[in-house]
Amino acid sequence: MRPFDPGNPSLTRPLTADQAWRATRDRVGRCLLFFDFDGTLAPVLDDPTAVRPAPKVLAAIDALAGVVQRIAIVSARPVEFLREQFSSVPHVDLYGLYGLEHSHDAGPTVTEPAALPWVPAMAELAERARAELPAGTLVEYKRLSVALHYRTAPEMSGVVEAWGLAQAERLGLRVQIGRMVIELKPPVDRDKGLVIGEAVESAGCAWYFGDDVSDIKAFTALRAREQADPEFFGVCVAVTNLETGHEVASAADLTVESPEALGDFLTSAVHTLT
Repeated sequence: MRPFDPGNPSLTRPLTADQAWRATRDRVGRCLLFFDFDGTLAPVLDDPTAVRPAPKVLAAIDALAGVVQRIAIVSARPVEFLREQFSSVPHVDLYGLYGLEHSHDAGPTVTEPAALPWVPAMAELAERARAELPAGTLVEYKRLSVALHYRTAPEMSGVVEAWGLAQAERLGLRVQIGRMVIELKPPVDRDKGLVIGEAVESAGCAWYFGDDVSDIKAFTALRAREQADPEFFGVCVAVTNLETGHEVASAADLTVESPEALGDFLTSAVHTLT
């Protein structure tokens, strides 16, 4: 938790959820809400293709979109997958593949130019993974990254991670470790922290909701923005879990126990902000 801030005594830490939303109400026209997807808005499942937002989440986000300045999903998923999940709330911005892709206001998907030359290498890597990794490994090809899931075979974690690290060294890729997954992606400077840091430069308030270690970079971006501007109000929320929950929760201001509980949390926020 952040310490007492003598320059802003009304926003001391630790906060309660009610205090945080009331402080947000004073800045609501300049407030941005950012959400991770898997494990935050939707439960983590054995089959990533079967994941859908938790009940109440879409309705709450739709309502909040008419109140705050902007809402964005910042995810390891491709933009096209996110577009399908949020088709009922088209004014939500989408950042896919840790920011390598984005779409604003239901517009076209824009890809980071520096990542495009890596598409053939990622396709080759996915084929190699399917051929060489043991049964029980789920290979998720995302065009600009490859995720190696071992949720259904946790005893293979060492083998899968060692293989992934070796391939990353061979190809010069970057590695992102997550909840029962290792993801390989191009050596391009885009991550959740950079996305959030750029997005909040002119904001008066921002919330970030996440559940995994990659989300801590987004938390850090909000901390940096607050240090640079005492008038800015940032809130970091962790959706807890048994795999990475403690590390993420210890870096957050508030915690929510599950994606399902987050739906209720956001529904309550709609009433407070309006």
